[in-house]
Amino acid sequence: MARHNLEERAEKTLRDTEGYRVPVPIHLVAQRLNLTLEAAALGDKVSGMLVVDGDQGAIGYNSAHARVRQRFTISHEIAHYLLHARRSGKAQLFIDKQVTYRRDEGSSAGVDREEIEANQLGAALLMPRGLVQQEVRAQDLDLDDNEAIEVLAKKFQVSTVALSNRLQNLRMLAYEN
Repeated sequence: MARHNLEERAEKTLRDTEGYRVPVPIHLVAQRLNLTLEAAALGDKVSGMLVVDGDQGAIGYNSAHARVRQRFTISHEIAHYLLHARRSGKAQLFIDKQVTYRRDEGSSAGVDREEIEANQLGAALLMPRGLVQQEVRAQDLDLDDNEAIEVLAKKFQVSTVALSNRLQNLRMLAYEN
């Protein structure tokens, strides 16, 4: 799915679930989509999972991870539910070992389309383009300032890495590599 379509899908989902605000109440969004949430000890390598059966689903997320990581995992699993869950009546399971804004081998090489899409939609759900732009303008933030990035990340309840990646993808921030 094209990036602009993912942006539109995120905004529509948030508005339909009454979650279009800062910070995005990702637990409420999940609930309104008929998804249950459960924190669980998933070990060191599993960030989250999604089980879908018909029109219902359950998201498990790693209770040992930081809150900002849990929020990203939940939004990533919601993205899988919206984009990739086939509601065919057969139960489905998605297990994400590397659900992060830190790129894993598959997403950085561009070989796992579903993971790339889930990361993009997940980021758009937590940090909607319109709300990010609104906050930057309202607070008159200089995005070249690390403190401004930290302030914005706290406001959206995401990590500074996730926010920096999102700003870069929105072409609001330019990094030299």
